[in-house]
Amino acid sequence: MVFDVSVAISWILFLALFPMAFFWLRRAWRILVRRDFSEVALKRGESPANPEKYAPFAALINLLCGVVVAYVIFGVLFVGMPFGTWTAVAGITIWTKFLADFILSRHAHPMRFGRKS
Repeated sequence: MVFDVSVAISWILFLALFPMAFFWLRRAWRILVRRDFSEVALKRGESPANPEKYAPFAALINLLCGVVVAYVIFGVLFVGMPFGTWTAVAGITIWTKFLADFILSRHAHPMRFGRKS
């Protein structure tokens, strides 16, 4: 048996989808049901001045990405989703989640120009 790096990377990606889906869906649950805004739009570990304003957007991002990743997991395990399809959907979802969270955090913490008081 020959070790193939691409197969190993594919398995790592697939196994990483499980904790990603769990954490993203848990974060959406915390925001929507428990009304816990401690992880909404963080920038350098600090919450914005009014996190409840940005909570629906953060919940939507986490919920959509968590559902898509759960769909990919289900599709690979039970439907037999082709390799090219599930890796593309998973990759685009991961990058979209990271970029959307980044954009939301920068929007929630506007830049201040001029002298700092």
